[in-house]
Amino acid sequence: MFERLKFAPATLAAFGLLAGAAAAEGLKAAADVKIAVVVHGASSDAYWSVVKRGVDDAAAATGAQVQYIAPQVFDSVEQARLIEAAVATKPDGIVISLPDKDALAGAVRSALDAGIPVINIDSGEVAGEELGVPMYVGTTSEYQAGIRAGERLAAAGILTVACINHEVGNISLDERCQGINDGLAPAGGAAEVVAVSQDPADVTRRVEAYLAAHPQTQAVFATGTAGANPLIKYFDEQDLWSKYKLYTYDLGPEILQSVADGKMGFGIDGQQYLMGYLPVIYLVQYATHGLWVQNDTYTGPLFIDTPEKAAAVQQLSKEGTR
Repeated sequence: MFERLKFAPATLAAFGLLAGAAAAEGLKAAADVKIAVVVHGASSDAYWSVVKRGVDDAAAATGAQVQYIAPQVFDSVEQARLIEAAVATKPDGIVISLPDKDALAGAVRSALDAGIPVINIDSGEVAGEELGVPMYVGTTSEYQAGIRAGERLAAAGILTVACINHEVGNISLDERCQGINDGLAPAGGAAEVVAVSQDPADVTRRVEAYLAAHPQTQAVFATGTAGANPLIKYFDEQDLWSKYKLYTYDLGPEILQSVADGKMGFGIDGQQYLMGYLPVIYLVQYATHGLWVQNDTYTGPLFIDTPEKAAAVQQLSKEGTR
């Protein structure tokens, strides 16, 4: 299912993405390069704020004109509209995330058909390949990362898990939960999805109700900071650390502090700063020098699973880069 798909030279040439494909007279000065970053995560979200920091730092490093654009809440239909609007401005490159292939396919194809270089980040690696997007920057297979997490839990004797999904329908988050379930399965375990919103009170309320109805649950696994941060607070307030284990995808100051304190089991780091930084660098290099990296760039997963590892990256997280 997650075997790498290779693009033929003709496919890349169709979008001008072969080394030397851009004629010298078609190249631009960095200050004239315009790039749109149109993703599904608002910069106010703890995870996406780090992506935006990467985008901003790359813009500052290159001098290019870069916009970060996202819906106020998770809304793939709105994201598709924003991609279409970005395409209409004829940028020199577009960075997207792809949480919902069906909702975003038309907008992504409109960018590709217009000859705009497109890089997909964070989510929907395989979906992007199927649509013809020539590059992905992000965690290698969220599903495989989930399997690795599930296997770790099973090895520790944890077989009943609640997977807290704050964006049901987002390909990557759905794959995270499915991977955890499939990683547990050989040992006889399973993960059940608990759908929540990004409202902290809703996260706490729904998880509390689930645990009350499923007392056999051994661990709670958040699919991102939107679920993990309120759950850390909830576990602290209710003194649940000795009763349940808590894990999460993605990092943030609260998560790292909890791991450093020996409370949370681990956080899975996708190094999302690089998801924002590298695509901007790549697109600016293509617009200014005609250079194009020939492979996807994988930024994770890394398991921050000891107090020592957590402490080592805490300051970077507080500074907004981890």
